Amino acid sequence: AIITTTPRPIAPLLRLVNDKSVAVSHGRTAQNRHLPAAFIAAVTGRYGGTILGRQELDGEIIEDPPGALWCRAGLTAAFDPQPPPLTRIVVAVDPPASAGRTAAACGIVVAGRARRGDKDHVWVLADYTVQGVKPEIWAKRVMEACEDFMADRIVAEANQGGEMVRTILHLANPDAPVGLVHATRGKRVRAEPVAALYEQGRVHHVATMPALEDQMCAFGAVPAVLTHSPDRVDALVWAITALIFEPQKHPRLRVL
Repeated sequence: AIITTTPRPIAPLLRLVNDKSVAVSHGRTAQNRHLPAAFIAAVTGRYGGTILGRQELDGEIIEDPPGALWCRAGLTAAFDPQPPPLTRIVVAVDPPASAGRTAAACGIVVAGRARRGDKDHVWVLADYTVQGVKPEIWAKRVMEACEDFMADRIVAEANQGGEMVRTILHLANPDAPVGLVHATRGKRVRAEPVAALYEQGRVHHVATMPALEDQMCAFGAVPAVLTHSPDRVDALVWAITALIFEPQKHPRLRVL
């Protein structure tokens, strides 16, 4: 098999590159004699010397771009496949503004909380994100996540759609406990406290989630590496924020 691709630092490509049975070669855009010189000059002038340029023009795999809030080594250290009994589980949703093949994904992440030592820790349980589907489909996916993990609550960002988000989710399950959250600060500002919890060793992943982890390791990079909305990261941030940073107004009881 011959595989040609832009060398993005995604898990399948990294496995192939590190496989001794795979022959790896790469070429720079400037070496492509079939491209007009004016085009090469234009893209080199715009992206030359940048992280994105090293990836797109020079064929380099940039695993941890500068400025990203997470790194591969940190996520490897966060792997913990056997969480303790969880006292609270949430499903966080970052709903898209539209549907269709080119629409943003609906970020859906499941996470739970438990006490370890004298601090609360979070275990990221699953990534149920879907892309390009109608609202009734992603709402059904959210309910599947709730049922699979017996979640206590759904946390949904309401900046795109407001109360309509709650209505869509309740059409899938009228009894679902839905809480709406509103983003009043930028994505990076909201994500920084969550990234700090990872650095403190207080967030764990029970399984590898390549699409989510790829997005995490590109999020916040300067210059920007992500070419689409970080929907999975948004859902992750809402889930962990709800579990760690939101004050608990009353005791909760989980049925085991």
